[in-house]
Amino acid sequence: MCRHLAYLGPPEPLGALLTEPDHALMRQSWAPRRQRYGTVNADGFGVGWYAKGDPLPARYRRAGPIWADLSFTDLARVVSSEALLAAVRDATEPGADNEAAAAPFASGRWLFSHNGAVRGWPGSLAGLAASLPATELLSLEARNDSALIWALVLHRLRAGDNLGQALADTVRDTAAAAGDCRLNLLLTDGHAIAATAWGDTLWYLAGSGGRLVVASEPYDDDPRWQEVPDRTLLTATRADLLLTELKEPTE
Repeated sequence: MCRHLAYLGPPEPLGALLTEPDHALMRQSWAPRRQRYGTVNADGFGVGWYAKGDPLPARYRRAGPIWADLSFTDLARVVSSEALLAAVRDATEPGADNEAAAAPFASGRWLFSHNGAVRGWPGSLAGLAASLPATELLSLEARNDSALIWALVLHRLRAGDNLGQALADTVRDTAAAAGDCRLNLLLTDGHAIAATAWGDTLWYLAGSGGRLVVASEPYDDDPRWQEVPDRTLLTATRADLLLTELKEPTE
């Protein structure tokens, strides 16, 4: 399992979102408050952010725990962004523990993270994997369930699906193929955020000036945080936020 967070709004230092709050993502790497599965997220971390005037995000990822990277806190103090996606990772299976397995995954303007696990991986998703073009399978960044789910989402995005539809259809097909999975997905293009609550916690904080945070759990005790119900798709821009029920594959 993992903890992840996405932000849209006025420029903020990365640290104001990821390291400085009392229960920031950095603290969630060793002491999450609402994580349902696993207790320590020490198998890698990453952050992707958008610089002003550049549609393609930058990424900073490492294979080890975020608390062991002393340079990241300094970087996060001085780098600001109007949009970012970050994650700390708890690997569910051994063998995919390098930097390439750490979210956010990226392609073009998109950043993606998966908080969860696929039951029966890898055999349970063999059929879905076979539906992808060989070039897309060969370009997987890592050999884990999250990387394949990202490939499925990316295939839909390239075919023209919007962010929310790409996540919703991927969750539906993955749950149909593998059964009881945990599929909290998080996706942004720097202008909008889409996320699913499917088996673990998801919260959002909407503030003034188009400020929006979507996260696995609150990073502070602000009473304005709202929990997203399980089996829900969240889609949001700086101006609007919509929650839509996700149906089980059999419904």
